[in-house]
Amino acid sequence: MVVVKEFQVDSVLYPRTWYNTLPLLSAVLFHPARARAMGVNLLAANTHNTSMHMTGPVWDMVLQEVQCFIWSLLYDSKTHSVLQYSLDFSMTTTQFLAYAAISVFCVLKVNSLDTFIAAVYEHAVRLPDDPLTLVSPEEALAFMNRNIDVLEGAITLAANQGAHIIVTPEDGIYGYNFSRESIYPYLEDIPDPQVNWIPCNNPNRFGYNPVQERLSCLAKNNSIYVVANIGDKKSCNASEPQCPPDGRYQYNTNVVFDSQGKLVARYHKQNLFMGEDQFNAPKEPEMVTFNTTFGKFGIFTCFDILFHDPAVALVKDLHVDTILFPTAWMNVLPHLSAVEFHSAWAMGMGVNFLASNLHNPSNRMTGSGIYAPDFPRAFHYDMKTPEGKLIISTLDSHPSHSIVNWSSYASSIHAFPTGNQEFKGTVFFDEFTFVELTEIAGNYTVCQKELCCHLSYEMSEKRSDEVYALGAFDGLHVVEGRYYLQICTLLKCETTDLHTCGGSVDTASTRFESFSLSGTFGTQYVFPEVLLSDVQLAPKEFQVSSDGRLFSLKPTSGPLLTVTLFGRVYEKDLASNGSPDLSTYSVKIIVTF
Repeated sequence: MVVVKEFQVDSVLYPRTWYNTLPLLSAVLFHPARARAMGVNLLAANTHNTSMHMTGPVWDMVLQEVQCFIWSLLYDSKTHSVLQYSLDFSMTTTQFLAYAAISVFCVLKVNSLDTFIAAVYEHAVRLPDDPLTLVSPEEALAFMNRNIDVLEGAITLAANQGAHIIVTPEDGIYGYNFSRESIYPYLEDIPDPQVNWIPCNNPNRFGYNPVQERLSCLAKNNSIYVVANIGDKKSCNASEPQCPPDGRYQYNTNVVFDSQGKLVARYHKQNLFMGEDQFNAPKEPEMVTFNTTFGKFGIFTCFDILFHDPAVALVKDLHVDTILFPTAWMNVLPHLSAVEFHSAWAMGMGVNFLASNLHNPSNRMTGSGIYAPDFPRAFHYDMKTPEGKLIISTLDSHPSHSIVNWSSYASSIHAFPTGNQEFKGTVFFDEFTFVELTEIAGNYTVCQKELCCHLSYEMSEKRSDEVYALGAFDGLHVVEGRYYLQICTLLKCETTDLHTCGGSVDTASTRFESFSLSGTFGTQYVFPEVLLSDVQLAPKEFQVSSDGRLFSLKPTSGPLLTVTLFGRVYEKDLASNGSPDLSTYSVKIIVTF
C-alpha cells in the first residue's frame, strides 16, 4: 500500500506463497480485489501445492467463469483441475477510484459434471502358495507388488479411455484365507483422510507405507480416482477391554485416492464374513462418503451389502449418488450371484453401483459390473477363462429414482385360485413354499406366513424336460449370517423332480413371453432380479411399477433362470432367540461375499 501511495507505481510484481482460505481469502478472489481497490496492475504468481491449498482455485473445484479480471483458463478436461490462468490488465489506473472498498467483485461458479466415466476391474488375483505361512514384510511387499503390477495396467488403460474413477476388488492385492498372524506383514497403518495427505508426494509422513504410496502415485500420475482394498493396523493397549490380546486391531479396509493422489476415504469393513478371523470389525459402523465434481460417493465391502449399516444408511440418510463396492464374492444361485444381486440392489436403492469382484472361477468368483438404477450399463460374468476384465461405461452423476410401494398392488388383489398342490423346497438352506407352473400360461399365488406372492406369466413353450415353480419365503436366514428375508421367486428347478426346486441352476431352455410378479412385502427394501441362462442379465427387458410389480417389457431375450423380488426386513434380523446350530448344515464355503 505504501509503495502505491507514496511512489505512484502503475504495476506491482507479486510473487507469493498463498494459502487459500474461503470464503474471502482465496487467491483469485482477494488479489484482483486488492488490485482494483488500489488502482494498480497486480501480477501475482502463486506456488502450486494442492495439498496445502496453494493454487488459484481451491481443492478440485473448477473455475468455469470468473466475471472480472480472469482473461483465460487452461485446465484438464478430464480432471477439471485448473493449470493456469492469466489476468487482463488492459484498463488504466485512472479508471479506478483509489482505495475503493470492494466487498464483492466477481462470481466463481463450480462446474459439476452431469455424467462421468466409471471403470471396474475384475482381477485374477495372484494368491500366496500358503497364506498361513509367516513371511517377512519385505516378502509380503514383493508379493503385493506383483498384484499391483496387474492393477497398474488396468488403471492406466482405464485412464487412457477417459475414466474418472476405477474400483478394484476386495483382497485384490494380497489374496485371502490368511490367519491373524500371517496377514500382519501385509498390513499398513492407514491414517484418517482428514490429515490431508498425498502419499506420492510425502510417502514417509506416517511411517513406511509403500502400498499406499504406490496407489497414490497411480492415481496422481493417471489423473484418476483409485479405489483399492488393503489391510489396516492400529495399535491398542492390551489391557483395554476391547483390545485384542496381541495389542492391535486389524481391519479389512477400502481406500480411495483422488486424481491428485490424495487419500480421500478410508473404510473399515463392518460385517465380516465367516472365515475372516484375521480382521476385527470396527466398534461402530463407519459411514464413509466423499464429494467430487461428478457426484457424492459412498463405500462399503462385500458382505456389508446384506445389512442395513452402513449400506442402506449411506443411501437413505447420507444421500450418496454412487456406491463403490470392492468384493470377493462367490456366486450362490439362484438368488445371490454377483451380477444378479448387485444390479438388483442398485435398482432397489436407486443409486449407481460399481462392483469389482475377484476372478477365480475355481472358487466360483466372477461377476463385476457398472449398474444404474434403471438398468445395468455393463457387466462381466465368466466361468471359463482365467483372465481378468476391465469394464468401462458412462453413468449419470446424479441418478433419478422413482418411489415404489412394494406391497400396493399385491395387497389390493385377491389370491389367484391355484389348483396345484403346494410343496416345500430348499433355497440356500431356507425352506420355501412352492407351487409348480403346470401350464404354458397362467396366474398363481403362493403364501408363507405374512407374505403372499402373485405371478402372471406366459411361456414361449411348455417343455417336458424343464419345470418352473413359484416360491415364497418369509423367515430368518441363519447360515453364514443372520438376516430376515421376504422373497417371491419364479425359478427353474434343477430337474423335473420337484424336490430339486431351489437348487443351483445356471442353464435353461425356456423363454418367457411375459411375466408379472408382486408380493405383500412388509418392507420398503426389495431388490428386483431377472436372470437369464448362463447367468446373464436382461437390461431394458423389465421394469418395476410404482405399485410394486416386477414385469416384463418384452419377451425374454434368452431362456429364463429366475425372476425374483428379494426383500430384506432389517428390523427382524435379531427376532429369533438363541444362535443357530450351524453343525446341522453341510456348508462348503471357501470365501464368499
